[in-house]
Amino acid sequence: MAKVTLPPVEQLRGRTLGRILIKMGVLSREQVHECMKIQAQRQGKSKIGEILREMSLVDEAHLQMALAAQRGMEYMNVDGMEVPPGVIDKVPSQMAKTYHIVPVEYHEGRNELTVVMDSPENFRATDDLATLMGFKVLARITDPEGLERLLNMYYQETQQDDNITELIGEIQGDSFLQEFEGRNASIDLDELKELSESNPVKKLLNLVLLQAIRDKASDIHFEPFENEYKMRYRIDGVLYEMIPPPKYIAAALSSRIKVMANLDIAERRLPQDGRISLTVQGNPVDLRVSVLPTMFGESVVLRVLDRSQVMFDLEKLGMRQHDLKQVRQLIRKPNGIVIVTGPTGCGKTTTLYSALNELNDIETKIITTEDPVEYDLDGLVQVQMKPEIGLTFARCLRSILRQDPDIILVGEIRDLETAEIAAQASLTGHLVFTTLHTNDAPSSIARLLDLGVEPFLVTATVEGIVAQRLVRRICQSCRTQYDPDEGQLSELGLTDEDIRGKKFCYGRGCSKCNNTGYKGRVGLFEIMTFNDEIRNLVMGHASTNVLRAAAQKNGMILLRDNGLAAIYDGVTTIDEVVKETLMEA
Repeated sequence: MAKVTLPPVEQLRGRTLGRILIKMGVLSREQVHECMKIQAQRQGKSKIGEILREMSLVDEAHLQMALAAQRGMEYMNVDGMEVPPGVIDKVPSQMAKTYHIVPVEYHEGRNELTVVMDSPENFRATDDLATLMGFKVLARITDPEGLERLLNMYYQETQQDDNITELIGEIQGDSFLQEFEGRNASIDLDELKELSESNPVKKLLNLVLLQAIRDKASDIHFEPFENEYKMRYRIDGVLYEMIPPPKYIAAALSSRIKVMANLDIAERRLPQDGRISLTVQGNPVDLRVSVLPTMFGESVVLRVLDRSQVMFDLEKLGMRQHDLKQVRQLIRKPNGIVIVTGPTGCGKTTTLYSALNELNDIETKIITTEDPVEYDLDGLVQVQMKPEIGLTFARCLRSILRQDPDIILVGEIRDLETAEIAAQASLTGHLVFTTLHTNDAPSSIARLLDLGVEPFLVTATVEGIVAQRLVRRICQSCRTQYDPDEGQLSELGLTDEDIRGKKFCYGRGCSKCNNTGYKGRVGLFEIMTFNDEIRNLVMGHASTNVLRAAAQKNGMILLRDNGLAAIYDGVTTIDEVVKETLMEA
């Protein structure tokens, strides 16, 4: 790279890229004007930087230097640079590689860490470093080759478990942290602040967070018990335990998480909820934080909301074509109530968001009331419930009707008042989506009647009910065909005659699925649409079994039968379907 003269950054901040490159002595005015002519011919569809690359007028390093100056960031030449080990240790290996940065200087008095990166577009990395590590971060730009050299020199590839083992070893050797053994209740505020800033604790927490996001975990659990402290991930609905750290860092870890989520570290007697926003490898990730006081310290659970891992698309949920057609007919009704039901964590929110995503266009006003709002979707007006100040589903729903909506999402029907207002909304020409907690679709009728909703109101408003479950999907890399034994068949209520010509598969376990045999999850659905017969049965207070039989006659496929179809298709296993669905008597 040829040497260039870079004027002070203050003189270049906010200037056009062409002007900066002229001041650097890299381009002439004529060359910049030529690029601007080409840009005008393309009607502004190409950036100047792209045109400069096409014409080979500047090398990548000079372009990055100019882009950095435009943003007010300084360029740092790292050729031949040696970084002290104490500075490198400030950022764990996985974090440096994930964010593509290297720390080069640390000022202890100001708690200021200088890092180099190879793109000014990577500015979000500095925000995340400040959140995760608690440093004031100063970013410098360098050339990509120089950054790659530093990464390879100082951050060798290591096994994840080795990294965690090494960090736990570092924590066990930390005399400051050891002082808190057995002192759970007698730690004052100043000590909590100092604990939350402990470098080994910050590094361990960051490693756990980044590993969880990389492994597509949905939740991360930090749990204190009488004689141990556990860290667990939930992946595809199943909890997996990590290498446990010493119990005496419980207060340090919970304090660090509270600092990151802007919670009160002094309050250790009451539950607290918060949120941490990160950007990991260019993807926005929200961590929903729940802190719960227990007998042996604070239990902390982080719900990982990673937009890059969630596809709000009805086609991708696992519905069979018959079910997909029925759901699309339901969500396109001009008015009425569509209920999605199932236990906590069965994917109800994803199904509803997928439906709203499909209906979301410029002609449709959609308002949601949620507790909590999990994902923000462009084009939707989303309202977060706050029961502590009286902002409940029922109260919010009354106001929403004055906001001229076409479609309303009510997060959950929890009481008679909410159910009645939702019914009134549907009777006045709105389409209402909502959720309930019941075992299957027909049981939802009994639940509404138990809440006190009149049968005539149910028959006049409810258009359909979708029950769902999530089962783990067999890993495609190690899927193997096998013959099930009699015990497994009896769990499904099947005979040899029933399975003639059918295939059964399982996952052997491989590196792609962490030797679990499963990778990802898929939905099982049971869709009950209302017709005159079902409405008459509801008015006559028919039992759930009678309603189920009528719905089956009307074309409803039971959860268990949908599960059997998924088994025969090689999508999931007998164990998963038995675990998630009930066999009809």
